[in-house]
Amino acid sequence: MKRLVSSGLMIALIVSAFAAVTPTANGQGAGLVSSVLSRMEKNRQSLKSLRAGINVVKYNSQLGVEDKSAGVVIYMPTGGRQAAVRIDWTSPRKESLAVNNNRYTIYRPAQRTVYTGSSNSIGNGDNNATSLMSMMSMSKAQLETRFHPVKDVREETLWGGVSTIHLTLVPKGKASYKYAEVWIDGNGMPVQTKIVEKNDDSTTMRLTALEKNARISSGDFDIKYDSNVKVVKS
Repeated sequence: MKRLVSSGLMIALIVSAFAAVTPTANGQGAGLVSSVLSRMEKNRQSLKSLRAGINVVKYNSQLGVEDKSAGVVIYMPTGGRQAAVRIDWTSPRKESLAVNNNRYTIYRPAQRTVYTGSSNSIGNGDNNATSLMSMMSMSKAQLETRFHPVKDVREETLWGGVSTIHLTLVPKGKASYKYAEVWIDGNGMPVQTKIVEKNDDSTTMRLTALEKNARISSGDFDIKYDSNVKVVKS
């Protein structure tokens, strides 16, 4: 469940935390960051829903191995800083995760088991997910207090030929991870994020085939399953 929860919160972060960076005070870099922030804010204001492909790579630095997952994600803001998120994984196995109305649901059809509970509790035992959730709920002023000014700003082309601006966010004080990287496209949309933990493990998430303001309803975040599926509540 840890992998599913972390990935679900990462997608919520990448489409929600649009103001999670602070301009550096250095010349050209400051101008570039300011321009990116303006595009991100316009994107945030215009984004009413999102459907996209999602690819997640979790890297274990001790073993030097990667765990890859792929699927489809939908997202829709629900008021304030809240949002509904659903991921339907297709690889390496079929699984579904939804976070909506302060509740999470995880359905594993191969095990015929559903896990449900409060979304406030899914960070327990998962420091990376907890950090991401706290970033989502912070105001711009709180984010400016939490992160050092951005200094690593550069243009970078991702696979698929997507041109982006790359930013690195270093948290101030105590945090469960060393730093986060975000790649923003020309429309101000964060299309890739990477969280590097203190032990150098990392989780990289990429969004592809973005459909902004796709027709999505609140019912699309309800995961359907048979009545004879085992339900585990937390």
